Amino acid sequence: MFELSRRKLLAAGAAIGFAATSVAPAFAQDGKETVKAAFVYVGPVGDYGWTYAHDQARQCLEKNLGDKVETSYVENVAEGPDAERVIRQLAQDGNDIVFTTSFGFMNPTIKVAKQFPDVKFEHATGYTTGGNENMGLYNSKFYQGRAVLGTIAAKMSKSGKAGYVASFPIPEVVMGINAFQLAAQKVNPDFKTQVVWVNSWYDPAKEADATRALLSQGADVITQHTDSPAPLQAAEEAGAIAFGQAWNMESFAPNAHMTAIVDQWCPYYTGRVQALLDGTWEAENVWLGMKEGEVEMAPFNAKMPEDVKEAAQKIVDETKAGTYEVFTGPIKDQSGEVKVPEGEVVPEGDLLKMDWYVEGVQS
Repeated sequence: MFELSRRKLLAAGAAIGFAATSVAPAFAQDGKETVKAAFVYVGPVGDYGWTYAHDQARQCLEKNLGDKVETSYVENVAEGPDAERVIRQLAQDGNDIVFTTSFGFMNPTIKVAKQFPDVKFEHATGYTTGGNENMGLYNSKFYQGRAVLGTIAAKMSKSGKAGYVASFPIPEVVMGINAFQLAAQKVNPDFKTQVVWVNSWYDPAKEADATRALLSQGADVITQHTDSPAPLQAAEEAGAIAFGQAWNMESFAPNAHMTAIVDQWCPYYTGRVQALLDGTWEAENVWLGMKEGEVEMAPFNAKMPEDVKEAAQKIVDETKAGTYEVFTGPIKDQSGEVKVPEGEVVPEGDLLKMDWYVEGVQS
């Protein structure tokens, strides 16, 4: 599925895992009176999805810490060489900490962190710091929300088929597709999920076209791992149901929008900047989810039947309680082979390098 270079990266990440850990810094830190914090975004702050959620958290950070923090951001940064240039410029501009918020920013962040050991860097959704003691990692268990969406989709679909508008075939996206399908299968064993790749995080025209294509192929439920409201709007026009991405997108499609995974980054950003103020910042590696309040669900649409709401809420409640894990065997792959034996739970390290699809995914 992935190109060779990505396979090598993922293999390296497998040994690292993503347990909640911290590495004590090799030098003493003094607290700061004020902190300059910069954010690097892959999309526009007006995408109303992934980048919008991060920027809402940035604004929340400012409200929480007042004049103790000064923030800035750069939006629409392409993953690759341009990201390295932007990150380096932010370090040169005197920022105390730089948050880089997309998977493709990982290697550029590692390179710049090596060059600026006195600046702190934090990367979202990555798996390695390249050995930098001044670089941390943070991630959110979005897949937990995907299980809620899959449950709703299977209960409300008449065709037994969902369309999935996907960005890039990286582990976090593959993991989400699989979580959605596995949860849907629990409701309807014959459920299918058709995936269309748009090879972009934010391209409203492509996302809308992909949605229409999926609807024309029999899907009557649309979900997405892209960042614009375009799939929702296309679903609304067609009378289908759909789900928002990373934030509550109900205003764009009040009839189609059943719920959305909402990313609550504010507590994390506030805590990390406060740690710099206190002189206690350490290079952490954390993966947080519903239990910690980092993953939430937007309000359920009033048109959802009560039994569907109850089933969806049950997934939320049991996930928070630690009694539900969507990646529990038996799990079969696309070929029908048992990939995960009955009762076995896929380790977090394996989830973070996932490069295979479960049975019922059509990609």
